[in-house]
Amino acid sequence: MIIEIDDAGTGDLVGDVFIGLLRKSNGQIVFKTLPVAFFKGENWINKEPLEKVVELVKDGLKELNYQKDTDVIHLCRGNIFDNLRNYFIEVGINYEDAIVEGKLQDAVEGRLIEHLRNDLGVRSKHLTKKSGAKRFFVLFNWVCYDFYKREKFVKSGFKKWNTVWRDRAIEKYNKLKNSQKR
Repeated sequence: MIIEIDDAGTGDLVGDVFIGLLRKSNGQIVFKTLPVAFFKGENWINKEPLEKVVELVKDGLKELNYQKDTDVIHLCRGNIFDNLRNYFIEVGINYEDAIVEGKLQDAVEGRLIEHLRNDLGVRSKHLTKKSGAKRFFVLFNWVCYDFYKREKFVKSGFKKWNTVWRDRAIEKYNKLKNSQKR
C-alpha cells in the first residue's frame, strides 16, 4: 500500500507550511502545519523546520495507521524532507523519492491557499494553487501594501528577504503610502 507525502508553502514568501499525507488505498488525507516562526531567526539558522517535519510526519503516519511491513512511502523530493529521509533510513522505513501529483498535491496546495486567504487575508484573485514567480509576487505585493503589519508573516530566514526583497518591500510600501496622500 502506498502513502504519499508532499508539502506546500516551503518556497513561498509568507505563511505557514503544510505537510500532507495521503493513504492512496482509501483516500484518507492528514494535514500537518509547520508555523512560519520556524522559518525565522534562530529556528531557521538551526534548521529547526527540518527536525519538526520529522515529528509531524511521524504523527501523520500514526494517524494513517502506517504499517512498516506493507506500506511504501512516496516522498516529495523537496529539501524540507532531508532529515526525514535520514530518519526513514535509520529506522528502516521503505520510501522512494517521488514527484507527487494529483489528489495530494492539489489538496495540500489548496490547504495553503485556504490559510493565505482565510488566516492572513490575502485577497488577490491571482493567488492560485500554482507555485512559482507569479505567486511570489502576489504575496510580495500583499506584504508591501501594509508592510509593517504584515512583515511578521514573512519567512524572514530566507537570505534573499534580508539582502534584496525587504528593502524593495519597504520602498514599494512608501511609494504606495505617498501616492495615497495625494
